[in-house]
Order: sequence, then structure tokens, then C-alpha cells
Amino acid sequence: MKAISSRESSPSIHPSTPRRSPDHRTLSEMVLEDDIEIAESMIRAWDSDVDKRQKLLRRLFIGDREDARRFIKSVTDLQRAMHAYLKHGSSSEKLIGAQRLMPIAIKRLETEFFLILSENRKNLDSDSLSSRFSRASMRSTVSDYPEDEGSEGESAITPPRDGSLSTDAADVAVADLRSIAECMISCGYTKECVKIYNSVRKSIVDETLHYLAVEKLNHSQMQKMEWNVLEEKINTWLRAVKTAVRTLFLGEKILCQTIFASSERISESCFAEICRDVAVNMFSFATNFGKSKKILSPEKMFRALDIYETISNLWPEIEAIFWHDLLSPVKAEAAAALARVGEAVRIMLIQLETAIQKDSSKTFPGGGVHPLTRYVMNFLIFLGDYAGPVSDIISDCPVNPHSPLPDNYFSSPTAANGEDSSAAAIAIRVGWLILLLLCKLDRKAAIYDDVALSYLFLANNLNYVVSKVQNSNLGLVMGADWIWQHRAKVNRFLSKYERMGWTKVISSLPQDPTVEIPQQQIRNHFKQFNLSFEEAYRKQTSWVIPDPDLRDRVKVSVATLIGPSYRVFYEKHRRGGLLESWEDQIVRYAPEDLGNYLSDLFLQTSGSPTTSSHSSRPKSVTL
Repeated sequence: MKAISSRESSPSIHPSTPRRSPDHRTLSEMVLEDDIEIAESMIRAWDSDVDKRQKLLRRLFIGDREDARRFIKSVTDLQRAMHAYLKHGSSSEKLIGAQRLMPIAIKRLETEFFLILSENRKNLDSDSLSSRFSRASMRSTVSDYPEDEGSEGESAITPPRDGSLSTDAADVAVADLRSIAECMISCGYTKECVKIYNSVRKSIVDETLHYLAVEKLNHSQMQKMEWNVLEEKINTWLRAVKTAVRTLFLGEKILCQTIFASSERISESCFAEICRDVAVNMFSFATNFGKSKKILSPEKMFRALDIYETISNLWPEIEAIFWHDLLSPVKAEAAAALARVGEAVRIMLIQLETAIQKDSSKTFPGGGVHPLTRYVMNFLIFLGDYAGPVSDIISDCPVNPHSPLPDNYFSSPTAANGEDSSAAAIAIRVGWLILLLLCKLDRKAAIYDDVALSYLFLANNLNYVVSKVQNSNLGLVMGADWIWQHRAKVNRFLSKYERMGWTKVISSLPQDPTVEIPQQQIRNHFKQFNLSFEEAYRKQTSWVIPDPDLRDRVKVSVATLIGPSYRVFYEKHRRGGLLESWEDQIVRYAPEDLGNYLSDLFLQTSGSPTTSSHSSRPKSVTL
């Protein structure tokens, strides 16, 4: 209850209440009068108006604080005396004098409160406060100051109990502020105390946010910005929001709870007044980004995921700091930001699906890895780095409920191990996007005139997909079974390539190269082998296999397919002496030559097989 001032009417006195003469005062009355006289002496000695007239700059809260303690005690005694007089229905001049004296005391306390807050802006910065005190102590019922012993229901931040801060300037300032605040509140001057506190601390919060370069942008402004400009603002916001929540807002929460430890209601009200609006504005940046649908595209998904992940990671702190009903708008805005940004990510995933399905880029000669494959897989690798946020966003968003594909295509290692559906969600979505890519590649493969090249193209691209999955976080997402199944599919594509690309060469030799056949037939086999090998080689010198390991494996496989039969056939007729007269005209390749020519393949080099030296060729394949 605010102290009764001279402008407030005193309670009516019963007509029958006898007035006591000075000679008939009770002991309690004498004590009260003595308390008022002592308080008046102390309060008038520190009258702020007198200081102002005399241009003095005296400080009450300085040095050993003995004068400050006496002043606080005087104000407390004055308040107690006023209550006692009112309780007994007294209308003495002493009560009226006390009522006039109280505003003088409060004015001095207001001055001291403002000066301590203003002079300790650096000592009471949010960074030092948030690092000093344990976050776990928030909302705990504690009191570390002796004058608060016995109080109930106090909510404060627990300072360290090791004594390390006992002489720190920040500790001294907090103790002074707390004693002033409790004195003013107990005397009924809560509004005046809170007004000063909020004014000073709000200016500090505003300055800090200005230093962090936090901007308030609506979605219309965002949609008009160049992406590189907006992206830089997003990066700035990502840094700022972490500092704001974990340092600025936490520090302000700690300070409010420490200074106004006697009242949770006052503490939370001050904190709300200082931080609520700026916190709402900060999270509205993310909300407005999510609303800016005109600027959304797959390439911008990762900035959106950064925003979503940052807010998600901060959510425990947001709930702990902004738990009070007065601060519910902050939590509501943060939740709205998560929802809006999550919706934007889902939109961009759909855009990616559409882009894959509608891609019309050309298929380049040679059957190498298509740019679409590189783009999509690089995209998915980055997506795998955001497995947690993506799973949260798409957990309740099925891929395609009308898909004709079997359910087991969309299985995942996490689902198979019985984990929750959100953990499997990203595996299902990545599997779906890869499937769309592979279907598109199937259609692009059909553009090639040569069937063998089509299969080589499919093998190259699927091998690239599987390698990217295996060597990134996607390997954990998709699981070993998925990798094994698609590796097997790469091998099937390569088998078909070998069959379509080299069957003509193989069939030019007799099925059994050891059987006896007429000389003319031998000549025909060699001629046919020369023609078919040269034709296959000429075509395939422009074909590529970008993966070195796969390239070597294919060369060895082709050499194994051709070499043994040719070597047996060649050696049989050479030993029989039948080749001596034909060799220059009919037999163009010794078995060793074939290995040298095969080593030329899939390197994007040009040329055709001749009998010239192979000294400049790559390492030959052993037949």
C-alpha cells in the first residue's frame, strides 16, 4: 500500500475518541514519535531539493554504505510509524508531518536508484550477467541477502555461493538497487520505482539490438530485396537472435529477478515491459521470411533451414525465459515463425520435385554424369546435414499418397529399427527425390542412339548418386540396404552396357576357340574381329566414366570378356604357323595390343586403333 500523502484524506476519527495530552502518552507513542524525529533528521539531511539549490552532488550509496543503511532504516521506520498512527485512528500532527516527509525520502531514493542504474550500465551488461548466474536457477525460490530472510515466494536468480563476486562492482550495484527497490515497494511507491528501472534498462536493450544490427522488415520489403542483400540480413539475424536470447534477454531476466526478488509479479512485469516488444519484433523477422512466398526457390531452402534450426535449438531457452503469461506473445511469435518457415521449406521441397520432373536440359555426348544429377545430389547432401529440422518439418507431410510404387521402396533404416516416424521422414523424402531423379535420367538415357551408351549413362549417374549417399550423412539416413540395392543396380547397368557394347566383338570369334576350323573361316573370324573391335573402339573413345574406380573396373571387365577367347584363338593358330603368311594383312592385334587400346577408353580422348606405337598410352589393361 502506498504511503498516505498529504493529499489523501485521513480516516475519520470517532467523536468519542478522547485526545491524549502530552502528559498521558503511552510508551509505544513515545517510541513512534522518537522514530519519526530520527527519520526526519536523516531524511532532511539528504533532501534532494536542498542539494539542487546548493548545487551539491552528494551520494548516499557510496563507501561503506553506512549512511545508506541508516537512510533505508529511517524510511522503513517512518512507514511503520505511519501505519501505527493510522491503525489507532490518530490524526496527530506527527502523522501529517510523516506524510509530508515520505515524498522527500522517496525522491532521494529515486535519484539514487536512477544514478546507480545509469552509472553501472557496463557493470550490469547482459553478457556478464548471463555468464555469472546459472540458467538452471531461474524461477527458483532463493534469497541471498540477509534482509530478505524469512520472506516467502520470492523468485530470483541464485548468485554463485563461492564468494567470488562479493566485492564485484556489479554485485554491489545489484545489492544497492535491490535494497532501494524493496524499500520503495514496501512504502507503496512501486510504480515510481518500476518506471525508472524500465526506462533505463529498455534504453540499454534497444542500444544492444541496434549494435547487433537487428532490423524490422515486413514480408513486402523482403520480397523487393535482391537475394544477396536479404541473405546477408538473414545471416546477421541468425547471429543476433542467438546473442539476444542466450545473453541479452537472459541477462535482463536475471537482473529483474534479482532486483525485484520480493515480487515475481513485479519482476515479470518489468521484464515484459523491457523485452517483450523487441523480442516479438525479432522473431517476426523469421515469420515474415516464411510469408515471402514470391522469393522462395530451392536454392534458398538452406537459409530457411538455418532459421528453423536456430529457433528450434533456442526453444528450451525461449520457454524458460518467456514462461510468464505476460510474455506469451513472444512464445506465440516464435512458434508462428517455426510454422511459417517450416511451411516455406515444404513449398521449396515441392518446387525441387517440380524442377526435377520438368527439367529439359540436354544430355551431353559421352554418357557422363548429367548436370541435373550433380545439382540434385549436392542439394540432397546439404539437406542431409539438416536431418533433424527437415524431419520435424516433413514428419506430417507424406510424399505422395497416390504413388503406384510399392511401400517397401520408401522404407528406411530408422523405420525398420522401430524408431519414430519423424526420424524416418527424411529418408523417405530423400528416397522419393532420388527416385524422381532416376526416372528423369531414364527418359534422358532414351535420347542416345546407342543402347550401350544409354546403359553406360545410367550406370555413371546411378554410381554418382550412390557414391554421394555413401560418403555423406545421407549414408546414415538411407542405410546400408539402400546403398547395397542401388550398387547392385549399377552393376546390372554395366552388365547391359558390356553386352550391348561388346557382344558383336565377342561373337566375331568362334564359341570354342580351340576347335579345328578351315583356314578361310579362320581368316573370316580375324577380319570380323578387326572390324567389330575397331567399330566398338571408335565409338567408345568419346564415351566417359568419370569415376576412376568404376572406370578401371569396367576396363578390367571388358578385357576379361574379350581377352581370354582372343588370346586362345590367336595362340592356337600362331603355333600352327597359319598366321605367318596372313599376319600383316589379317591379324592386326596381338592380345597385348587389345589391353593397350582398352586403356584408352572412357578418358574423353579421341582416336582410332592402329598398329602404331602405344608408348604414350595410359597404363594398359592386362588380358
